[in-house]
Amino acid sequence: MDKPFLILVAGGSASGKSTVVKSILDQAGIKDVLTINQDDYYLDQKDVPMEKRIIVNYDHPNSIDNELLFSHIKQLLDGKTIEKPLYDYKNYTRSSACETVNPKPIIIVEGILSLTDKNLRDLADLKLYVELDDDIRFIRRLSRDVKERGRSIDSVVKQYLDTVKPMYHKYVKPTKRYADIIIPNDEKHSVAVKVIVGMLNSIKGV
Repeated sequence: MDKPFLILVAGGSASGKSTVVKSILDQAGIKDVLTINQDDYYLDQKDVPMEKRIIVNYDHPNSIDNELLFSHIKQLLDGKTIEKPLYDYKNYTRSSACETVNPKPIIIVEGILSLTDKNLRDLADLKLYVELDDDIRFIRRLSRDVKERGRSIDSVVKQYLDTVKPMYHKYVKPTKRYADIIIPNDEKHSVAVKVIVGMLNSIKGV
């Protein structure tokens, strides 16, 4: 296998990064893809009391084990298999289980902070930023975290006001300047998606 094609996908929480990626892959007819959620690389907090885990700022770049993520991506690009961590959202720490992951022709790293680390950016072949109105992102996040992650409405609102919103404007939104393509995730993203689809279809072996 040739060196995998690495794509980084950033954007605010609940901006629709996964949906946009799925749309791109579906239109390109590409199935042999490895998608890595940056959330799985949150720092391990199994030795931290639950009351302290809850108040950690998970939207700050320091919450991510960038060293491990970079090492794993480098290994995958070199054709090696990794043991990827898994994140337990309900317990605010890594799961005790890992996932064995093999490299694929296209590797996608998706996460709000995926463009903050220069070392990771330097490995990427394509950097994308998905943009969506703040109010819509908050509504989506509220619904997702309550339904899928076992959070209360009050805790989601508090976290959003305390860390998610300010960290988005301080750390996430500024990474747009590193993106090769900015995708507006409303009814007008089709042109950007078509450009990316054409690029992926031109990659040898995909």
